[in-house]
Amino acid sequence: MKEKFDQLSARCSKITTHAYSTSFSLGIRFLDKKLHKPIYGIYGFVRFADEIVDSFHSYDKATLLEQFAAETYAAIDRGISLNPILNSFQEVVNGYNIDRELIDTFLDSMRMDLGKISYDDANYHKYILGSAEVVGLMCLKVFVNGDNDAYERLTPYAMKLGSAFQKVNFLRDAREDIMQLGRNYFPDADLLNFTAEEKRRIELDIQADFDDALKGIKMLAPGARRGVYLAYYYYRKLFEKIKRTDVKRVMTERIRIPNGDKLLLAVNSYMRHQFNML
Repeated sequence: MKEKFDQLSARCSKITTHAYSTSFSLGIRFLDKKLHKPIYGIYGFVRFADEIVDSFHSYDKATLLEQFAAETYAAIDRGISLNPILNSFQEVVNGYNIDRELIDTFLDSMRMDLGKISYDDANYHKYILGSAEVVGLMCLKVFVNGDNDAYERLTPYAMKLGSAFQKVNFLRDAREDIMQLGRNYFPDADLLNFTAEEKRRIELDIQADFDDALKGIKMLAPGARRGVYLAYYYYRKLFEKIKRTDVKRVMTERIRIPNGDKLLLAVNSYMRHQFNML
């Protein structure tokens, strides 16, 4: 029965999420239970695409990504894939009417990571749109469950949250990106000679994204708001830690929050949500 295969596919997406991200795994656990499966499905898809361009250095990444893209669209059209991750994702896309334009835009950003691109302001915003903002919109499609008015109303805030998350990732991973992958996403910033002034300018931009995103989080239904707020709360705390860190340390070590502290943040986030202290 296909139902058993679909259950297996969903488990693969869940395992993928847990293997790659403790923070997002915690956030998903705080969502209403009915939202777990589709959000795992989205994360598994974007994680696999990201792994192709970030990790498979000994292979033809461009060919692998194009095969992955073709298999993705075939899975959506057929309503099935023998790749469990794509089978899980197509179920979300077809079940929640996720626009293919969002998928196209995401994959275009993944293609940008295949080459040596000069990230001027235009490419910077294009990359963030595809790699993070549209992923937030995919999740929003699940959260509103067909309420198009709510989707339109919350779209700018979901995009701001995705943007904030991605920019924090850029700061956290700046050393690895420039040294190992040869990438510098920040326009007008020389990461090889990164200055406190450049770091401060980037931080002010991220702060504005977080402030706007919180307005939208407050508008979400409680079942979605709990988990999204936890992800926001975690990333906000990570951002604050990076802000307190000297620019030289940012470029010599990966700033992170220990797993034990993440559990404490989860408890604090839950209490803040319960007592309407967002």
